[in-house]
Amino acid sequence: MQTETMPHSSLLPLVAEPRNPGMDLDMQWVRAVQANTSAIERRASSLPGRRSLKKDHQAAWLLRAVTCIDLTTLAGDDTVGRVQRLCAKARQPVRADLLDALGMQGLTTGAVCVYHDMIAPAVQALAGTGIPVAAVSTGFPAGLSPFHLRIAEIGESVAAGAQEIDIVISRRQVLSGNWQALYDEMKTFREACGDAHVKAILATGELGTLRNVGRASLVCMMAGADFIKTSTGKESVNATLPVSLVMIRAIRDYYQRTGYRVGYKPAGGISKAKDALVYLSLMKDELGDRWLQPDLFRFGASSLLGDIERQLEHHVTGAYSAGYRHAIG
Repeated sequence: MQTETMPHSSLLPLVAEPRNPGMDLDMQWVRAVQANTSAIERRASSLPGRRSLKKDHQAAWLLRAVTCIDLTTLAGDDTVGRVQRLCAKARQPVRADLLDALGMQGLTTGAVCVYHDMIAPAVQALAGTGIPVAAVSTGFPAGLSPFHLRIAEIGESVAAGAQEIDIVISRRQVLSGNWQALYDEMKTFREACGDAHVKAILATGELGTLRNVGRASLVCMMAGADFIKTSTGKESVNATLPVSLVMIRAIRDYYQRTGYRVGYKPAGGISKAKDALVYLSLMKDELGDRWLQPDLFRFGASSLLGDIERQLEHHVTGAYSAGYRHAIG
C-alpha cells in the first residue's frame, strides 16, 4: 500500500496511513498463533544490551521519545488546574534553554490522556497546538460496566472533543477463548468511535499467557483497532519486553498479511529514559523506522518525561539536576 505524505505537525494516529478497516474474523489464523515463552524471554532479556547510544545519538533518540509520549494523568484527585499544567507541559515538554542548545524547536508530546471529565479543559488548553486529547473509556480500567454504558461513554467522549479513545477489552473473553465475542465487542467499540482513533488496551498482565496476548492482539486488529496497547497502568503487571515483543510481531504479521499498519502503545511502569531507548530500539529492529513516528508509536507515561529531560540536561551541561527542576505539573 502507498503511504501518503504526513504533515509535519500532524500527531493523530494513522493520519498518514490508510486507516485499518479491519477484516472478518479468521479463526484459522487466530488458532495458528503460538508463543515460545522461553525463546521470547531470551530475546527480550538481550534487548537492553543490543544497542549502545551515546552523546548526540542518545539525545536525538530521547527527543524522538518525547514526541511519542501520551502525557497522562488518570488519578481520582485530578483537577482542572492539574490538567491545565499537564497540557502546558505537553506544549513545552523540555525547557526552552535545553531545546535551544540542542537546536530543536516546536517539540511537543504525542497527546494528552485523561478521564472523560477532564476532556473539555484539556481541549481548551491545547487549542491550536495540533496535540490531540485521548480519553480512557469503556469502564476503564476494569471494563466491567454495562455494555450499553460503555458504548455511550465512547460517544460522550468523542462529542466532548477527544480525538483518540483508549478502550479496555473484556479480559474474560480472552481467558475463556471466546474470540468471536472479543471481535464483536472490539468492532462495536470501533464503530462507536467514528472518526476518533481507537487504542485497544489488552491489560496483558491479566491475560494469563503470551499466546493469549498474541491472539488477543490479532483479534483486536481484525476488528479494526488503530492501536493496540499493553496495559491500563492499574494492573499489578504492566508493559514488559516479552509482552511487547509478542504484540509487535502480531502487528508485523498483520501488516504483512493485510497491508495496514497498526500502532503500538506500551503503558505502565516505563519511567526511565533508558527504558524508553530500549522500546524504541525494539520498534526499530522489529518493525522499522516507520514505526518510530508518533502516529504509530506512543508511550503511555506520566513520569517518563521528567527523567528524559534530566538526561537531556546532562547531555547539554555535563551535570545531572534534581528532579524537581523538571516537574510536570
